[in-house]
Amino acid sequence: MRKRKFKRLTAPSNRTQPMLPMWPGLSARMTHDYTRHGTTSLFAALEVASGKVHGRCFPRHTHVEFIAFLTSLARHYPKRDLHLICDNYGTHKHPAVKEWLAAHPRVRLHFTPTSASWLNLVERWFAIITGQAIRRGSFDSVRRLEAAIMNWLSHWNDHAKPFRWAKSAAAIKRSIRNAALIYETQH
Repeated sequence: MRKRKFKRLTAPSNRTQPMLPMWPGLSARMTHDYTRHGTTSLFAALEVASGKVHGRCFPRHTHVEFIAFLTSLARHYPKRDLHLICDNYGTHKHPAVKEWLAAHPRVRLHFTPTSASWLNLVERWFAIITGQAIRRGSFDSVRRLEAAIMNWLSHWNDHAKPFRWAKSAAAIKRSIRNAALIYETQH
């Protein structure tokens, strides 16, 4: 089983003014300022084959919470090898995490290159949950934000579909080569 993992920090907030609704020819509008009510860290693992996501919210994003998330994943998938694709965040390489991984050899971490988080499909999922459940929401407490996240996650899993790359590997490689040609300096 392949899993992808990442974490994201989100903050519950209320806009200082109510959102103005859409009208014909006019999009919905909201103020730029808000009152913040704390933060939560969402750890999520995307099951590539099905599109389902295992997620948990924590008050912080240290190695302690990461190990708790890894433990919950290992319990959720007791008989499968787990391959987690992570960014290069220091928490993922903490000595306590390395010790936990040594005691759980069926869980393996793989790291994306620096500035290549777009390779991690769970990033696409984070963009979807941000756009559909978090960005336009108004939350007056961390508890309400976490409840909204978990409700959305449950709905997502009830209707999950695997992500599909829209381009072939050859087309992606061609785009990377073209970008390299454009951005290389000619000094």
